[in-house]
Amino acid sequence: MPPKFGELKRYCEKNGWVMIRDTDHWYYEKVLSNGDILRTRVSHSVSKEIPANLWRKILKQQLRISEEEFWKMI
Repeated sequence: MPPKFGELKRYCEKNGWVMIRDTDHWYYEKVLSNGDILRTRVSHSVSKEIPANLWRKILKQQLRISEEEFWKMI
């Protein structure tokens, strides 16, 4: 089951992501040890569940982790 946007925000805050902008969404980025920069954005609708298709994209392209890793890290 996909998380809520609030859980994604909590993940970012607990795992070294830095908020770079707070406008229509919260924008986060994380610089990896190899120099890669990951970026994601989080809706202000923190109690809304992330749609499943969007969640798969966020995991694969933005966070670059498995769903299991995500749940362990929040």
